[in-house]
Amino acid sequence: MSDTPARLLRLLSVLQSGREHSGPELARRLGVSVRTVRRDVDRLRALGYPVAATVGAVGGYRLAAGTAMPPLLLDDDEAVAVAAGLRAVAAGGVEGIGETSVRALAKLEQVLPARLRRRVSALQRATVPLTVSPAGAVAAAGAPVAAEVLAVLAAASSRGEGLRFGYRGKRGGDAPEDGAADPEGHPGSRSAPPAAGPGGGPVGEGRTGPDDGTRRHVEPYRLVSTGQRWYLVAYDRDRADWRSFRVDRIDDPRPTGVRHPPRELPAADAAAFVAESVAGHRGRYRAVVTLHVSLDEAVRRLPRGAGLLEPGGPGRCTLVTGGDALDWLAVRIALLGVDFEVREPPELADFLRDLGDRISRSCPPPPPRRA
Repeated sequence: MSDTPARLLRLLSVLQSGREHSGPELARRLGVSVRTVRRDVDRLRALGYPVAATVGAVGGYRLAAGTAMPPLLLDDDEAVAVAAGLRAVAAGGVEGIGETSVRALAKLEQVLPARLRRRVSALQRATVPLTVSPAGAVAAAGAPVAAEVLAVLAAASSRGEGLRFGYRGKRGGDAPEDGAADPEGHPGSRSAPPAAGPGGGPVGEGRTGPDDGTRRHVEPYRLVSTGQRWYLVAYDRDRADWRSFRVDRIDDPRPTGVRHPPRELPAADAAAFVAESVAGHRGRYRAVVTLHVSLDEAVRRLPRGAGLLEPGGPGRCTLVTGGDALDWLAVRIALLGVDFEVREPPELADFLRDLGDRISRSCPPPPPRRA
């Protein structure tokens, strides 16, 4: 490589990988002599890049931390990731760095090639953030998502183009499995993942079941980011219903090439749909319960997955939850460990009343107290 500026950029790109590279290795990759590598390293140092060197049989060069921020080289995927992150921060959510992120974003987008700028714009247009109350249990452990998968989903959502993809279950199987904290490609409700039912099965997870196969044909609507996970909100053509899918469980998404007219989402927006999906309140029963504790106390005491908590006045708050089985829903609420009052549905209040009577009748009267 005889073009010195191009060779320096190539050398800098290799050194930015983070590990140490020997002189002979760099010479082979650049197609030059070891002496030329040493001269190029000196040129990078003169430009302000802190290139550290170690001597000996296993010595080499690496890019160290310096006192000033030198220019960086980013490949296409890295540039898109940085720009998308800066746009998210600039939109709010991280106090004190919004203005700084806007300045950095302006500098980056000024030099982005048109093809990358379109990728970043598509990702932003197709994505909405999901924020929940402190009680929301959406913030589960994050899962890695391939950048190319996000790019395909975002582009299809922006264009209104159909998608086909495989969808994996929680334990790695082909068919989606229900599980706590996962909307798993079924109808949604309002905030936190449902608790497990008897035998480990979920409660209130809607209509997901044997009809769920390995392949999906959907009309993508929006991507939703919770900060820890990505979800795709889409209309499932095979099931004729709206669904939310965890993006880290989507395999090989492929656009169909067929555009579809926009559909009306059965929620305020995509973020609200995912929040509802995670809570599973679109099951057979939707329960609204007044808890006789403050919102802050309920957040501390209630288990993850109890449902959506809302303010309800001094010393009170409202729990919105749901499930398909009335008996298990009643037991879940009864075991929360706080006093409560069922506001809806009436079937749940009747069931709890009968359950309380049976429990009272099954217990012998307490022994008389000694004087």
